[in-house]
Amino acid sequence: MRLAFWRDSKAKAVIERAVSKSRPKPAPKVEPKVEPKIEAEVEAGAAPVTTKPAQVESGDIDLRALGAALARKRSWIIVPTMLALVASLAVVNLVTPRYKSEARILIDGRENVFLRPNSDRTEERQALDAEAVTSQVQLVLSRDLAREIIRKNKLAERPEFDPVLQGVSPLKSLAALIGIARDPFSMTPEERVLDAYYERLQAYAVDKSRVIVIEFQSADPELAARVANSIADGYLVLQQGVRQEQAKNASQWLAGEIESLRKKVSEAEARVEDFRSKSSLFVGTNNTTLSNQQMGEVNTQLNNARSMKADAESKARLIKEMLQTGKPIEASEVVNSELMRRLSEQRVTLRAQLAEQSSTLLGNHPRIKELKAQLGDLDNQIRDEAAKISRSLENDARIASGRVDGLTVSLEQLKKQAASTNGQDVQLRALEREAKAQRDLLETYLAKYREANTRETIDTAPTDGRIISRAMVSNTPAYPKKLPIVLIATIATLLLSSGVVVTGELLRQTAPRAAAVFTPAAVRREPAVARQELVVEPVVAPVTEEPAPLQPEITADAGVTEFAEIEHLADRLRAAGAAAKKVTVLGTAPGAAITLSTLTLARRLARDARVVVVDLAASSPIIAAVSVDASAPGLAELMQGEASFAQIITRDKLSRLHLVMAGRPGFDRSLLQSPRVALAIDALLRAYDHVLIDAGSASDLPAELLTAHARAVVVPDASMAADARTLMCEQLREVGFSEVTMLSKPVQPSDAMEAPRVVAA
Repeated sequence: MRLAFWRDSKAKAVIERAVSKSRPKPAPKVEPKVEPKIEAEVEAGAAPVTTKPAQVESGDIDLRALGAALARKRSWIIVPTMLALVASLAVVNLVTPRYKSEARILIDGRENVFLRPNSDRTEERQALDAEAVTSQVQLVLSRDLAREIIRKNKLAERPEFDPVLQGVSPLKSLAALIGIARDPFSMTPEERVLDAYYERLQAYAVDKSRVIVIEFQSADPELAARVANSIADGYLVLQQGVRQEQAKNASQWLAGEIESLRKKVSEAEARVEDFRSKSSLFVGTNNTTLSNQQMGEVNTQLNNARSMKADAESKARLIKEMLQTGKPIEASEVVNSELMRRLSEQRVTLRAQLAEQSSTLLGNHPRIKELKAQLGDLDNQIRDEAAKISRSLENDARIASGRVDGLTVSLEQLKKQAASTNGQDVQLRALEREAKAQRDLLETYLAKYREANTRETIDTAPTDGRIISRAMVSNTPAYPKKLPIVLIATIATLLLSSGVVVTGELLRQTAPRAAAVFTPAAVRREPAVARQELVVEPVVAPVTEEPAPLQPEITADAGVTEFAEIEHLADRLRAAGAAAKKVTVLGTAPGAAITLSTLTLARRLARDARVVVVDLAASSPIIAAVSVDASAPGLAELMQGEASFAQIITRDKLSRLHLVMAGRPGFDRSLLQSPRVALAIDALLRAYDHVLIDAGSASDLPAELLTAHARAVVVPDASMAADARTLMCEQLREVGFSEVTMLSKPVQPSDAMEAPRVVAA
């Protein structure tokens, strides 16, 4: 949705007039002159207006005048500084000094390896982190430890820690009566001592280390050192007590669990034995049942019988083959036979004799024939003996075969018996597992109980820390620091008094600038008269100043009605507060007139609020002319990422007003239709009390950007009829504006130039 309004042909003339008057012109050297009185016709009942000129601002600070003011009013600086020096010296010498002592504790998580539980001896000890060290600092500051230190060192009996013992000063009583301080008499003695104790105690962890520093202050240096060491010792004792208490609680809990587990183990083992006896699943050697053990033994015997059978059969077959082929019989059974050994020896002897006789006798000799006959007979005997051994091995093989058959039958029977008891064996193993688990848990608890009981009885249980530096008695007061206090008080007084003098001089220098150039001196309601006079005082024109931007010709009929209307509207917006944070200025007047009306209203709001004007119309160079940086980027550059928020916000030359331009000349107006523009407006709403949007005729701007949580101020054309004005207000309310205000007529350039001058006042 878009909002479109009529444009007036007179806008061009207004813009040209504003631009021409915004160009700075060198001021010619003018001699002081006196303007004559000018008589002007005013309406009946109007008040006489006296307008006085003012000096033109130069914007520079006269440093020479500031130096002269400091030299002239040096007594206002020296006297308070000397008084502060004397007072600080007196105070630091009257205050009771305090002495500080410190002890240091190293948190290393150490533990005696011989006293560590068995389960932790093979594990690496984890290093303490920063949170663990900070937790140990809080343990040092615990109230239980504080009460023990107070009791041990009898701090409650010292007036330093209990102000009631030394009497309360009237000043402290008055402060307690007013409510600034706590009344000591309304506190218990323990609370008073604890407050004083914690006021003097400081414990902290050294950065990037596991060292805790314990600092304690006291008017008695020996007491400070003693209390610091007592805190360190008490911290270690407290840790030992905590460890022993943990061991005691663990042993008590384990004792109860062990008694319960013993009963469970007994019941589980009883169920195992009862089931074994009922199912005849007795256990033999190697924790196996008898049936399984017998089956294993039969299987072993069966394998042995089969191997014996195969061995005998192979040996008998080998001997037969040797006998049939006539080869020498070299089997181990034949060679190892005693008879075969003797026959072989006889054969060797006969062969020796035959060889001996053959050397002297012929082959047909009876002796040779006899020896050969004996040798043949021995060979036959050897072969017969080998045949007997072969038949013996065959008999052994048949015996082994019969044993194999018998063992095979026995094994099959045992297998059938084992198959029938498998279900019972599964139940038995489940019962045994349950009993074993209970027994293992009992043994574990017994071991932990013995360890916990032993650690409970150890007098010096290991702690997580150790003292690496004990507190020493200090002879140098830690409080008050005399030299820093005196220097700070003296320098602060010197700077403060100098600042007062400089501020007064600056206010005096800027006092002439406070006068408005054209400020109505008085507005009185008089009875109706025919003529009134507008008195203009003599004007002295400085020769070195330039005219202010956009300063128009001074006319006697400068509109006071427009100022009153704008001022009334500004008061209404201030009274509305948060409901008027966003104000959209638009209308049918020329763009320059809308911009001038926006600037006039914003400058009046900027007197006592943070106000920013956002130029979305970009139809007039007036915003750039009144900005301290005419070439500053705007919303278009912000949308393109070429500038930041800090770069697009500039200041008004003549007021506290902040300005945000639409963009540099020639920018793409489609960038103002980006949704990010609404986000930028929301960010400005969070930073400023009022955000005024110069929307011009709003012909190409999104309605949501202008109407969201906004009020509308309409700047109409002077020739616009009353009916058209009423209709426009109704239409604007319908599109989403919470409230619509219609000005009677746009602010003219001559009127707008009065705004910054008044704001300067």
